Amino acid sequence: MNLHHLYGFIFLFLSLNVFGQSQEDKIYNAVDGFIANPSAKALQNLRNIESDFWKSARPKTKDELLAIVVLNCNKAYYENQFGQTQNAISSYEKAWQIYQKNKLTDYDIIEFCLKPLGNLYTILGDYDSAENTIKQYFFIVNTYKNYPEAQKQKFAAILNLSNVYQSSGKVSLAMELLEKTLKTEQLSNLQKGILWNNLGNNYLLSSTGDLMRPETHQSATKAFESSIKILENEKSQSETLSNSYRNLATLNRQRQNFEATNSYLEKAEKLFLQTKNQQPRKLAKLYYEKALLFFDERKYDESKKQISVVFKTLIPNYNSKHILPNQNQLYAETVLVDALDLCGEILRINQPKKAISAFELSFYIEDLVMNGLVYENSKILMQLQSRNRTEKCISIYNGLFKKEGKTAYLEKAFQLAESTKSGILKSYRSNIKNASAEEKQLLQELQNLNNNILKEQQKGDSADILKINQFIKMQNELVISLKKVQSKNPDYIAEKCDLKALFKKLENDKAMMVYYLMGSENLYFFILQNNRIALNHINITDIAIPKIVQFIDYFNNSETITNDISGYNHYAKVAYDVLKLPNNSVNQNLIIVPDGILNFLPFEALITQESNTTNFAKMNYLMNDFKIAYNTSANIYLNSKPVSKSEKTVLGVFPVFEKSAFELRYSKKELESIRSNFKGKYLENAQASFTSFKKNAHNFSILHFSTHASSGDIETPASIKFYDQEILYSELYNLHINPDLVVLSACETGIGKLYKAEGAMSIARGFQFAGAQNLLFSLWKVNDFTTSVFMADFYKNIKNNVSYFEANANAKRDYLNDKSIPNAKKSPYYWSSFVYYGSISTEEKSANYIFYIVSLLIVIGLFLGFNQYRNGKSSRNSQKREL
Repeated sequence: MNLHHLYGFIFLFLSLNVFGQSQEDKIYNAVDGFIANPSAKALQNLRNIESDFWKSARPKTKDELLAIVVLNCNKAYYENQFGQTQNAISSYEKAWQIYQKNKLTDYDIIEFCLKPLGNLYTILGDYDSAENTIKQYFFIVNTYKNYPEAQKQKFAAILNLSNVYQSSGKVSLAMELLEKTLKTEQLSNLQKGILWNNLGNNYLLSSTGDLMRPETHQSATKAFESSIKILENEKSQSETLSNSYRNLATLNRQRQNFEATNSYLEKAEKLFLQTKNQQPRKLAKLYYEKALLFFDERKYDESKKQISVVFKTLIPNYNSKHILPNQNQLYAETVLVDALDLCGEILRINQPKKAISAFELSFYIEDLVMNGLVYENSKILMQLQSRNRTEKCISIYNGLFKKEGKTAYLEKAFQLAESTKSGILKSYRSNIKNASAEEKQLLQELQNLNNNILKEQQKGDSADILKINQFIKMQNELVISLKKVQSKNPDYIAEKCDLKALFKKLENDKAMMVYYLMGSENLYFFILQNNRIALNHINITDIAIPKIVQFIDYFNNSETITNDISGYNHYAKVAYDVLKLPNNSVNQNLIIVPDGILNFLPFEALITQESNTTNFAKMNYLMNDFKIAYNTSANIYLNSKPVSKSEKTVLGVFPVFEKSAFELRYSKKELESIRSNFKGKYLENAQASFTSFKKNAHNFSILHFSTHASSGDIETPASIKFYDQEILYSELYNLHINPDLVVLSACETGIGKLYKAEGAMSIARGFQFAGAQNLLFSLWKVNDFTTSVFMADFYKNIKNNVSYFEANANAKRDYLNDKSIPNAKKSPYYWSSFVYYGSISTEEKSANYIFYIVSLLIVIGLFLGFNQYRNGKSSRNSQKREL
């Protein structure tokens, strides 16, 4: 009997239900047998044993449940070793859920479950789950002082939390945490060496290549050298020391000091190969870094060889003959994404179509990763990572179009752009329609807990850490439950845009669409009209963005434009030229899909022809050529419901804040103006509470808010004030409303933390998540008086059955033509703040009312004629029968 069969026999023997053996002993024996000879087949046997345990009818004791926890932690460890990352996460999650739900003890749950689980979350980009898990075990260590190896676990929490911050772009937070720990904590030399390496890595990520300041480069070098000096004297730390050399290699590669880079990588590889139990993922990462060096040295054949080694390390049965792996061999692994992207970069030089194939495989893996994400923030960061690849693919498609003249390439480029545009908002809207009652409930509870955590954290030093931890614990439990429910749903697939339907809708709306995508090197823009699609781009690295920013800066306060009218006239024309907007055309309706910083740009106020006039009403605004509506994506425009022609009723929210520092004096005037034209319910002062709004929101077609709002900042989310409380934008997600229009007559309701791919995390976004499709909101701090005047004109237009987007355009023109308003108050600052996002179509039944009436009359006439004929025929037949 060979050794393999012997192990198999031992495993089978230990797994048998031996008479008199307790259930937990059976489980432990099965685990021991598996560890003796781990394999993918043995993993399945272990799963079967666990399944049999749960099928058993008798009650589960704490000893038995702990045995299942141990089984899942061991299973997860080897699932990760075998490249089954998602399975590993599920097993760790199950172990943690059983452990905490049943209040088990006598097992180092941090070391064997929570630490590896948090690290796997970080690897796959599930940063919110990673942060929550790490904070959970950090809290356990600090709460239970007698926790085994408490100091070791506390250090691990700090280190792993800094990794999460670093990976999710919060580099300053990571550096602050590491520097504070190095100064204040009692650390061993080994721990200091590890932290110095991590700190250096954050310096490295804070800027790249030639953009790195000399002092930052010096700090990074010093940190890595300090780490190496310490770790060289530590036994069994060859892997950590290898990491320091790899980071030094990256630092030098970015400076194109290739000789030093190669020297450091050779040291790193030698040290790593000395380590025991080398993880394939870490080895593949090392080969990928070698491939990067060859690529930067323009040694493309050598680079491709190293990429093949990466694939061979991570993919069983990989065939290097075809360079690219098969899609069915791929799984959720970010190192594979990096290798495929690098392969695409090499192939695009001479084989652009094959480069597209490489990039498509990267997109495929990212979709697999997206399936496992629950938190909005993690999904957005994952979507952001694909933006550079999207830009490269669009560039390739554009080149192929110019070479071959096939419109299909432009259509593919457009579909790629659309897949990264407001993808989280689109998928949420699509999925919530089909979600089960259980899933909706879990999503709502999860969002509520997230809001509770945010609000408690905003209290700063007075925040209740115990309460935050309790929320996080509950949140983790909900996420696990939600994943189980969502695992039954189809995989995440980015929604494609039906171009035929889009062109048809544009034709019906008598509109053209200008669609922007902001890359790192180019601003791409598609123009869609008359069943044709065109693609152009502007290089943004040196000129374009500064010019656009110069224009936007004129709206920082009310005086900037009036103090420099000629400058505004000039820079508004410069921005217009940079953006290459189409001239006045047959289609008078213009749909703009902005991106990046363009989300904050008032296109209506661009100048199409520069003049010397100081009279704001006589300037040549883009608004004079087009009626403009905005949308966050082409699909959202395509699927937006038409504006209802039925009678409008308004729910008005007017906190006013009388006799306070927040008083809105002209808000009452705005209220009376709307109330005089529209039936509805108007919540004033104390009645304008969040509770009253939620209670009434479903009963009215227009929701109008005249209040204060804030765009927040990097750390503070956007918010809107009700009379009784301030509501975060994410607290609006669970409203599930379906109004005809939401009007946000408040400051900065369209401003918030900006993500290129997803847009601004603003109050407007909160209402879009809640179900609102047509919105009017502001891009900066609005004036109380001029807003009330604008809103009066806006609602008068609606009263006259003018569509919302036309009402917006008309109100702006009416404002400029109002002779009672002084020229200074006609500055674009006062009238161009409000932008309309949504449908420009109206309900067909209203538009075709006469047709329906005529059709009905014809049908009635035909029916009467047929009935008379039938009656006559019946009489004659009766007469025949009587004869």
